[in-house]
Amino acid sequence: MATQDFDPNGVGLRNGNLFGLPVLENQADLVVIPIPWDVTASYGKGTAYCHENILNASSQIDYYHPFVQETWQAKVYMAPVSKAWQDINHELNVRSKKYIDFLEQGGDLENNAEHLETLQDINEATEHLRQNLFEKSLDLLAQGKMLAVLGGEHAVPLGAIQALATKHEHFGILQIDAHADLRQAYEGFTHSHASIFYNVLQAVPAVKKLVQVGIRDICQAEIDFAQSQGARVQTFYDYALHRDLMQGKTWQNIAQSIVQALPDKVYISFDIDGLQPSDCPSTGTPVPGGLSYNQVLFLFEELLKSGKQIIGFDLCEVGSKTEWDAVVGMRVLWQLSMLTLASAKKV
Repeated sequence: MATQDFDPNGVGLRNGNLFGLPVLENQADLVVIPIPWDVTASYGKGTAYCHENILNASSQIDYYHPFVQETWQAKVYMAPVSKAWQDINHELNVRSKKYIDFLEQGGDLENNAEHLETLQDINEATEHLRQNLFEKSLDLLAQGKMLAVLGGEHAVPLGAIQALATKHEHFGILQIDAHADLRQAYEGFTHSHASIFYNVLQAVPAVKKLVQVGIRDICQAEIDFAQSQGARVQTFYDYALHRDLMQGKTWQNIAQSIVQALPDKVYISFDIDGLQPSDCPSTGTPVPGGLSYNQVLFLFEELLKSGKQIIGFDLCEVGSKTEWDAVVGMRVLWQLSMLTLASAKKV
């Protein structure tokens, strides 16, 4: 379908393209890379299979946006899901479930050859996944495209962040999440969903600031690690945010404080469990509390108004068990895409 024939006020098109937009990969300004991976998920599984649901739901979007103009002209494209990685994820998930159950029952890993082999195989596979995403991201950046990652679990975006560091000497990360994700090799997994920002801070010196928002589930080791990073990590805990609101502080004041903590270049890492659980009922590790959808949207508006450059993003941990998960995940993906393109003056 030619762009000039596209009717932004018409029926949402199920044309196989994200948001029903008439855009091919070679035409895209922003390419979304889907990663079907939830092998290290330690509680609920299924986030590796959200992509088709999100794609199907995305044809229902209407293109008016409260602070981004002419979004129907956005050139955003989602690449196909890798069948090969889907198969690897399925095979390793069978083994990882047995392995995690073994650990949770107090098993002695050092004396169990089967589970040691499972751990080694999963760590090798996740390293290959990281390298594969790194190379794909480099290729897209070389083409002058912006990139985004759609998980799967939150372990997946490391390769993309490393690729961005080859282009941007310094940048910060805005992390919206229920969890700090600062554990070192959680459950033995080098690239665990609970270790993504430990790995980022260790492996990507270009990340000069990590600003965490909505954190409400954290262990002492993560607090100690964050403190060891000094001003490089700043955490806006969920309870503290809502206490401020209860004591009369406005969300505008809070959002502006979050934005001011970020450097001029920003990568957004959005774990869907940063939202209230009613908006992500089948995410991998839901936690009571969280941000509302409109609070996040207002934060995005303040970020755009600040003039800071959004260099990329990921959206992870969207569940696949209910239609509502797909609808909310799709809407968050839409907001992130429009924010990123508007920041780059592409819409």
